[in-house]
Amino acid sequence: MENTNVQEATQEVKMPITYDDLKQSLIDSGRPYDFDMIDRAYALAEKAHGTQRRRSGEPYICHPLSVAQILVELGMDSESIAAALMHDVAEDTPVTVAEIKQKFGPEVALLVDGVTKLTQIKFSNVEDRQAENLRKMLLAMSQDVRVMIIKLCDRLHNMRTGDAWPEQKRRDKALETMEVYAPIAHRLGISNIKEELEDRSLHYLDPVGYETIRDLLNKHGDEFLHQVCHTIAKHLAENGIQKATIRHRVKSIYGIYRKMYIQNKDFEEIYDIYAVRIILDNVAECYTALGLIHDMYHPLPNRFKDYISTPKPNGYQSLHTTVIGREAIPFEVQIRTWDMDRMAEYGIAAHWKYKAGITGSSDKLDERLAWVRQLLESQRSSADATDLLSDIKSDLLPEEVFAFTPRGDVINLPAGATAIDFAYAIHSAVGNRMIGAKVNNRIVPIDHKVQTGEIIEIITGPENRGPSRDWLNIVKTSEAKNKIRNWFKKERREENIQEGRDALERELRRNLMTLTEEQHDLFMEALARRNRCNSVEEMYAAIGYGGLQISRMLPKLKQAEGRVHQAAGRGVEAGHGAAEADALVGRRCGGGD
Repeated sequence: MENTNVQEATQEVKMPITYDDLKQSLIDSGRPYDFDMIDRAYALAEKAHGTQRRRSGEPYICHPLSVAQILVELGMDSESIAAALMHDVAEDTPVTVAEIKQKFGPEVALLVDGVTKLTQIKFSNVEDRQAENLRKMLLAMSQDVRVMIIKLCDRLHNMRTGDAWPEQKRRDKALETMEVYAPIAHRLGISNIKEELEDRSLHYLDPVGYETIRDLLNKHGDEFLHQVCHTIAKHLAENGIQKATIRHRVKSIYGIYRKMYIQNKDFEEIYDIYAVRIILDNVAECYTALGLIHDMYHPLPNRFKDYISTPKPNGYQSLHTTVIGREAIPFEVQIRTWDMDRMAEYGIAAHWKYKAGITGSSDKLDERLAWVRQLLESQRSSADATDLLSDIKSDLLPEEVFAFTPRGDVINLPAGATAIDFAYAIHSAVGNRMIGAKVNNRIVPIDHKVQTGEIIEIITGPENRGPSRDWLNIVKTSEAKNKIRNWFKKERREENIQEGRDALERELRRNLMTLTEEQHDLFMEALARRNRCNSVEEMYAAIGYGGLQISRMLPKLKQAEGRVHQAAGRGVEAGHGAAEADALVGRRCGGGD
């Protein structure tokens, strides 16, 4: 019987790790690591970082060693360990990625370069240029997810040692971790890292809320859970399930915080603070054990979830039921096989940890990364690169809902998604022809928020019917937005051009801009070029179908107007005037080719 306790963000950080400690961990893992490559990577990193020190005062090399150690615990491969040891070398020392490629090969160099690019991105203030970097990072991740796994471990160690940062930096890093890195860890299924990132971020963002919950947890000892585990083990054995492994855990502090402060629940109203996990040899035993648990304890209504037959999008599988015993304390029981448990604990990293040897089939891996490619694909047709960050934040939300088509197909969507999102998730043609929706055989508005377990039937109209422009303000998913924009882009070009021209002219009038006909044409041509459009008409069309947003194109209209007047007032030739206006608009839009 094993106890997995909540990890406290204030726990004392261990003594700095040494390379001997790391090597011992590698040996203890029993995996066939390439020690020669890892030795060379450490030697290069130690020499490159030299006398550099971290803000805490310890030698800088302790950080890459600690990141490598976390990767060993995840069971990652030799290339990941080597890249982790050198992940800050290309950014902080004279050593280049080209040099790493020459000494360690293209695979390790790709990982180091990907982590370096990701480290340079500041998510809190994303401009066009940085959103492009983010797109490149996601592309690297879709080619090799180890880039993101190394970065998650890098961020985890930084959060563990974040007390050395100034207070504002702590808060900024915590917010970035909560908004970007923890959701990515969730989508990759690495639950331990996700929960620790959230807890440590919360400790910096709301220390009072964090301490309140920690104190509540400390009052409720785990003696109750020990007794429950013992009782369950005995009952299962008496009924023929001899080989059950039973563990228990306490819900993460941030998990409780979300329910108390965001869902406005009292501590006593949260039914999954305590959980017992039963790990069995096969799926049949899981369902048998579920029946036995319901014989022993009273199950709470509407608290049963079968993630074995309907896995979560990140691959998680398990049976969940909430029961209440004689002590009147509710607790959750999770029942799963060993394979499901590995996937729940290590997520996508289980691909390396539990496969035979160093190479193996990547079919499952490709499947797990489909959401990254889908996100990139949905962004291709958007002329506004800054949409990418908002799409990432909406598509990576930890909460997801599952609904069914009348034929029984499962459609998963982010929480808050509408019936329109559901229609587009089935097929573009279904979304484009949608005129209404039924939920459990009852007509609902098309902006109905999808709930888990609903059976949704989309009512469609004639083939030539198309979506409404208003839907762009209703739908939640980037996939639906992209498909709506594509329809308008293809089917309504003339209408888009007129819509875009009218919208832009309204904006000019709203800002009291007065341009002569020549200045107007000059300004529009420059604006089209800086927004990567081949013509002014193409720019109008992009505004019309939603690919370009005026608010982002023209943040300083009055200032630009004055400069265009100045350029014309100096009698600049038409060609030079275009170049000058081009430069002015470029500065305003923050763009560059």
